[in-house]
Amino acid sequence: MPPTVDDYRVIDADTHITEPPDLWTSRVSTRKWGDAVPHVVSDPATGQDVWVTGSTVLQGVAVAAQAGYPKFPPDSPKTLADARPETWQLEPRLARMDAAGVHAQILYPNVVGFGTGRFSAMADGELMLACIQAYNDFLAEWAGSAPTGRQVPMMALPFWDIELSLAEMRRAAELGHKGIVFSSRPDTWGQPWLPDPHWNPLFAQAQEMGLPINFHIGSGPVDLNAYPGAGKHANFARLAVLLFVGNAQAVTDIIYGGICHRFPKLNFVSVESGVSWLPFLLQALDWQWMNFGIHHEHPEYDLLPSEYFARQIYGCFWFERGEPLEAAVHHLGADHILYETDFPHPTCMSPGEATYATEPPAVHRGSPDGHLPRGRPAEDAARQRRAHLPPRRLSDARRRGGATARPGGSRCRAAHRARRRRPSNQTYRLTVNGRSEIARRAAPRNTAP
Repeated sequence: MPPTVDDYRVIDADTHITEPPDLWTSRVSTRKWGDAVPHVVSDPATGQDVWVTGSTVLQGVAVAAQAGYPKFPPDSPKTLADARPETWQLEPRLARMDAAGVHAQILYPNVVGFGTGRFSAMADGELMLACIQAYNDFLAEWAGSAPTGRQVPMMALPFWDIELSLAEMRRAAELGHKGIVFSSRPDTWGQPWLPDPHWNPLFAQAQEMGLPINFHIGSGPVDLNAYPGAGKHANFARLAVLLFVGNAQAVTDIIYGGICHRFPKLNFVSVESGVSWLPFLLQALDWQWMNFGIHHEHPEYDLLPSEYFARQIYGCFWFERGEPLEAAVHHLGADHILYETDFPHPTCMSPGEATYATEPPAVHRGSPDGHLPRGRPAEDAARQRRAHLPPRRLSDARRRGGATARPGGSRCRAAHRARRRRPSNQTYRLTVNGRSEIARRAAPRNTAP
């Protein structure tokens, strides 16, 4: 009988740390920087504890600690005492993981910002760096207090300075961090656009060190404007859904901007975005790639967008089920789909009085027969970590359900090179993600093999 999900423990590819009130005040000098150091105060008007730096309110202390909270978002706990202990304490968190069959969790921030850009608005560069380093230190200490491998930290970077970022990558990796949290829109913070060569040294070192780049949703500009008459719950849900598909820009920019081409061994993860929309995105990217002449403009690009994805890009899912998820597995390949719970955020897989969610791994039992999504259970058990391990050969990924050539045909890369040698206006058969389609294009300028 095929193994079921109950036979395996889950590696949760996206969870969040609810930062303790003394994270920065215990690690950054308040004697030197005073109340500019992030700290917690209570709002007497609302009774809510909030993070502040100087006169700027960052967010509520427990605003993201909503797992099991008895009210619908955007209502949230006002203090940590109002939140469930597993949302902000390590031992209860580990106990909850055991009960849910979760072996390990990848850790992302809250207060720092999903693109780690929140501190870049501080006027003092030395303080900005100290706050980033204090966060990375805290996260390493938190992970180090858990059994080995159960809490996996992702580093923040002082991305406003490349040299400081390179140094912090080395320092944080020595502390045990396994990847990088990065903004899909660094231009939001006054920095060059993501595909700009300005970032090449950072990506090159990340590739050399084997550190994946993680684009969490909401890592760029967030448009809070909405029709007030819709209601606060409808508008909050609207924002969340638009943020999911907003990560299409990250995937598009790293492919169309040439980042995947320049750094073929660097892995990228689209975090908390869902996966069911990705097959459409890849078909659209492939279509426009040919339709708008990118193969002429950049003859050095030797793969189609869907092939770059198959080589080095991953997506995360949690609530998706049924045919949309099965179609994504079919088109993307199970190796490129990571499971997450988003614990303890408003949209997480954490049952409570005001939630539609189910515990992991119950979500997987909704698949046919309650079995794992495909016929290689050992691979499925390991795939949750794959984005944080050195990439395998492209041919291996394709054999396991990614972008493949037709049965009996040549592999995708060889077929693509052959297409580049064909004469102008010749009809050819393009095979992407297991689907064969007829296409036509003019011969590219570069006709070399």
